[in-house]
Amino acid sequence: MRTSPFFHFLMLGFFKERKKHIGVIAISLVILFLLGSALFISSSIRYSLNQTLAWEPDFVVQRTQGGQKVNAPTAWIDDLLEVHGISKVTPRVYGRYFFKAKENSFLIVGVDFMDEQSNKALRMMMDETDLKQFLKGDNMLVGEGVSTHLKTHFYPNGYTFLTPKGVFKKVNLFKVLPKKSNLISNDMIIVPIELAREILGMGEDEVSDIALNVPNDDEWDNVADKISAFYYDIHVTTKEDIKKAYENLYNYKGGVFLILFLIVIVTFVLILYQRYSMVYSSERRHIGLLRALGWSIRDVLKLKFFETMMIVVIAFVLGVALAYLYVFVLGAPLLREIFLGGANLPNSVILVPVLDFGILSSIFLIYAIPFISAVLIPTWKIAVTDPKEAML
Repeated sequence: MRTSPFFHFLMLGFFKERKKHIGVIAISLVILFLLGSALFISSSIRYSLNQTLAWEPDFVVQRTQGGQKVNAPTAWIDDLLEVHGISKVTPRVYGRYFFKAKENSFLIVGVDFMDEQSNKALRMMMDETDLKQFLKGDNMLVGEGVSTHLKTHFYPNGYTFLTPKGVFKKVNLFKVLPKKSNLISNDMIIVPIELAREILGMGEDEVSDIALNVPNDDEWDNVADKISAFYYDIHVTTKEDIKKAYENLYNYKGGVFLILFLIVIVTFVLILYQRYSMVYSSERRHIGLLRALGWSIRDVLKLKFFETMMIVVIAFVLGVALAYLYVFVLGAPLLREIFLGGANLPNSVILVPVLDFGILSSIFLIYAIPFISAVLIPTWKIAVTDPKEAML
């Protein structure tokens, strides 16, 4: 059989049965669209977080009591500086400030603007900030979510914080952080470190935690052991621990969609199998007629294989393309809240376009192989029967 007439016959048959194929493509498109959207959102968030974690310190040292994190004394800094292999030790001050009966909260972050290390992780968000002007008074840099929340509650130019000592502290809104940093900075307020201590009620000899770097990766385990031996209530967290925690979170959320996808695809394949197992008499006669005309079983299966592959490829390409537009052009309304959450301040993040071809190819195979099998197995059962019996 020549190739050109075969594909001509394939296209004629495909066009003739277009109504049936459009229905199957529509169902497949919805399934692939939802799964593709979930994977695109998860991949984009993981990529943005990994980019941010690259700026984070290698170790974070915290003080814990009764399993809860408490403020650490600044005296620990001197002890940490004596450990061989540590290049930089930076105290950090941060905490949650609850707004209006704990309905919403802001993340107060204190930054020592004279210390290059403490400013390093936030440098990209503060590139265009005039620090000299900012440090002249009690000013703050806020994320877009904080700015929107303050304006909604009639605080367009600043906010008066109530400190734990019962003192009111007025802080002016200096600038809103760039929207591209919303994933991290949406509910964040950046202020000088001493102002943060005052708002959070911390003493001058207290810090939230202590960040440090160890340039030699081979010394990480050794340094962690030395630090842990200093005090019974000290807790050491590495950058890798933080990265794994985020990956587990978003892998879990993406995995939920993958499980749902597998359930739906199995159901869909069973329906397809049942539908093709109970082939209409016209289709049975069609296969029987092809066999009577001299088509081999291999030729019949080849015809059905290419016909099914056309459906699979069209559905996959359209589903992935629509998912890409929905996530990276429209911003994935509704669906992104599952990954970002909406318990605190609404977050309008910009999702960075990320294509993981490994995941896409795996989804294609998971979708295509059962689909093709559900079509070819019933077709083979008819093709191996006597052509006269098939045309009855």
